[in-house]
Amino acid sequence: MSIELGKFNHLEVVKLVDFGVYLDGEESGEILLPTRYVPSNCEIGDILNVFLYLDSEERLIATTLTPYVQVGQFAYLEVAWINEYGAFLNWGLMKDLFVPFSEQKMKMQVGRSYIIYAYLDEESYRIVATAKIDKYLSKEAPDYQPGQEVDILIWQKTDLGFKAIIENEYPGLIYDNEVFQDVRTGMQMKAYVKQVRDDGKIDIMLQKAGMARVGDFSDRLLQYIKDEGGRIGINDKSDADLIYDTFGVSKKTFKKAVGDLYKKRLIILSDSGISVVKP
Repeated sequence: MSIELGKFNHLEVVKLVDFGVYLDGEESGEILLPTRYVPSNCEIGDILNVFLYLDSEERLIATTLTPYVQVGQFAYLEVAWINEYGAFLNWGLMKDLFVPFSEQKMKMQVGRSYIIYAYLDEESYRIVATAKIDKYLSKEAPDYQPGQEVDILIWQKTDLGFKAIIENEYPGLIYDNEVFQDVRTGMQMKAYVKQVRDDGKIDIMLQKAGMARVGDFSDRLLQYIKDEGGRIGINDKSDADLIYDTFGVSKKTFKKAVGDLYKKRLIILSDSGISVVKP
């Protein structure tokens, strides 16, 4: 089994030296894990889970640190510095991640962050990144079901809403009129599949659809009222902005949750707010 550069590998310790340990890289030879990353009581024969990359002298080296991105993944990373060849991103390791000028959509700036994709350059055998991520997103229609929970990375704002990367593989869209919370590029969060359209494009939502969403918020609302001493000065006639700022949901969702709790006789409604029914 060959090693995978830019990813985690399980490798055996074969030699102990003053400046670290050497790991069995098979056909790649022995790979150094510097002392600062060696676990205490490490012995020959131990199997370590290490990330492999190239050091500043292009030598294969191991670390137990977890980088912000691995080869084959998308991430939102900040530019640390720039030279005449391109930009260098902070990805949590001693050597920064290179983005050639040819792989930048626009000229990157120090201190700004960008959505990138990390890949292995076949010609140079180097781990590099690109901001031209579209070509690395799957064009196949996924086998998702409506309501299915997925992990997403917010990609960019558009006129329709927010583009997102679903499960590190598919492009998706959250419509503006269905966003009821703070959303920014680079945020990682849970989402729910709304539909996979006939053309393979995926619409997603940040909240569960229908009664499942209301049920989840009903429980949260009831607990919130209890935590506030059993009464809040907000009701279903309150301003939508106040409801959103307090709970992060639309007024429609709030009113459905209030109705749900009221039908269950768990709350009392009044012109001045909502109270919990005392046992």
